[in-house]
Amino acid sequence: MSRHTSSFTRAKNMLTSPASEWHVIARETSTPRSLLVSYVMPMALIPAIACFIGYSLVGIDAVAVRIGGISWGLFMGLDSFVSSLIVYAIGVYAVNALAPAFQSQRNIGRSAQLVAYSYTAVWAAGIFYLYPPLAMLSVIALFGVYLFYLGIPVLKTIPGDQRIAYTIVSAIVMIVIRFLTALIISNLIYVLTGKSFPSLWYFTG
Repeated sequence: MSRHTSSFTRAKNMLTSPASEWHVIARETSTPRSLLVSYVMPMALIPAIACFIGYSLVGIDAVAVRIGGISWGLFMGLDSFVSSLIVYAIGVYAVNALAPAFQSQRNIGRSAQLVAYSYTAVWAAGIFYLYPPLAMLSVIALFGVYLFYLGIPVLKTIPGDQRIAYTIVSAIVMIVIRFLTALIISNLIYVLTGKSFPSLWYFTG
């Protein structure tokens, strides 16, 4: 990310004028590590903080149990933040590894840009977790799939007839990574504390 472009400005541009913003991004040189520090971590704090506040102070009633309180807030916030980093890290290398299967070349920097900036919609949608009963509205995070699709022809040399397939496969891979990460974190918390957090009941960014 350009030193003159703040995370807030980049996120705003990705959500309001993504087509033109991808061309700005194409003129930048980034690495997975530089994007992790300058963009991914700051953006990942949005759903993490929202989850902590929302589940600590408001909570939500699930099947036969109340999901709320400081413990739930801490778990949800931690799960959201850690999962964002893991999905980004593994997602970048997965998207990069998939490129040759869709008639493109591997380029880790471009793959990192594609994953990080298309995930903007997921992090922005995380604001709804401030009030968990509205969490279902976070479905607008699916806009990120469209952002990914828009970025492909700008950052990758994938033929037009391969772009939809590349987008769908990449999206599925990242959803699976997120799902498995939630299970691992939930099980780890159980092992360490003896307290079960049913991660299958929610899905945070």
